[in-house]
Amino acid sequence: MLQELKHPNIVLLKDVMIDPIKKQLSLVFEYAEYDLFAIIRAHHKARQVLTEAAVKSFLWQILNGINYLHLNWIIHRDLKPSNILVMGEGAPQPGAVKIADFGLARVFQSPLMDLSKNGVVVTIWYRAPEILLGAKHYTRAIDIWAIGCIFAELLINIAIFQGNEDHDQRSFQADQLEKIFEVLGTAAFQKWTEAKELQNYDKIKNRNYERKLRNKIVRPTEPLTANGFDLLQRMLEYDPAVRITASDALDHVYFQEKPVPVINSLSCISINITP
Repeated sequence: MLQELKHPNIVLLKDVMIDPIKKQLSLVFEYAEYDLFAIIRAHHKARQVLTEAAVKSFLWQILNGINYLHLNWIIHRDLKPSNILVMGEGAPQPGAVKIADFGLARVFQSPLMDLSKNGVVVTIWYRAPEILLGAKHYTRAIDIWAIGCIFAELLINIAIFQGNEDHDQRSFQADQLEKIFEVLGTAAFQKWTEAKELQNYDKIKNRNYERKLRNKIVRPTEPLTANGFDLLQRMLEYDPAVRITASDALDHVYFQEKPVPVINSLSCISINITP
């Protein structure tokens, strides 16, 4: 699958090396100097938020790469900042974003196929509510949820839904849902009628939280615009059927507002980043 993926925002597989003696397979990818985890961490340490131009440039390129995958019937399933690479100054296209780590990626079909047999997917903080509720059939909307989480993290330098991963699988999924409810509230969740059919629904159906998303997205400079907040909300819809698609997100008016996104995202960063 990787050898067939050719897109400016997908990491390029350059070679496949096989050692017949050790019976080992090695994949050689293009070199990227940074990843979003390091960039966000550097800004957090410096107590600075990323510029609006940087946030937009990263987000637009992530969506552009995911849109390509989704058009080719591929769900990434493990999007998180450390899997989003950024090319360094010496690269042919400095600052370009590259989606990487396709270890959990799967081809999906229409009608939907049962993907639950492939095991747990998506690092817990970026896991969509339908997965947390035990859905056996899920869609590319799980990638959009993860990107929404990354969008929020780019804005505030910390993961927006920081659940506790030290519990066993059942309890950490419930804990993660609680963290989501604390930010997004439960009123919108209760409108998602299909959630009642999922296996873990009865464990959390009586929760009652107010929505506090706007209060979480606090930036000392360049506050998120109304259009930016609208896009974030549409990416973090509980119901995957109404969650915005990558294609529609790319066309959102947020990206038409100044500053517009650029390919060289590093040109929008003012602090030093250690690879």
